[in-house]
Amino acid sequence: MVVLIGVLFGCGTYLLLHRTLTRIVLGIGLLANGVNLLIVATSGPSGEAPLVGRDGRTDSVPQALVLTAIVIGFAVTAFLLALAWRSWTIGGNDAVEDDLEDRRIASERERAGTDVPDHEDVES
Repeated sequence: MVVLIGVLFGCGTYLLLHRTLTRIVLGIGLLANGVNLLIVATSGPSGEAPLVGRDGRTDSVPQALVLTAIVIGFAVTAFLLALAWRSWTIGGNDAVEDDLEDRRIASERERAGTDVPDHEDVES
């Protein structure tokens, strides 16, 4: 289970760092599923009641958290897919472009001949 959680987090992070909205949405979905599995894995050993308190009753908070996280993850994924589809229909692609500030900093960096931006490049 721990390896699966690590793979989900790794693949989700890798996809999240891409510049296309479809891969970003898939990355967020994988990260959400990884978090859900992490909560389930930390709730206790399999086959036993999770987090038995002093009263001998089971604490149902981890299951409620996972159920809520699944619903929220589904809603966020549906919303992001709608945004990606809208971007595809309007622009013809789903690539995330640089904004004007990124382009300005890159052009100043090229003019200066350095690879690292100065403190004056980034405005606070």
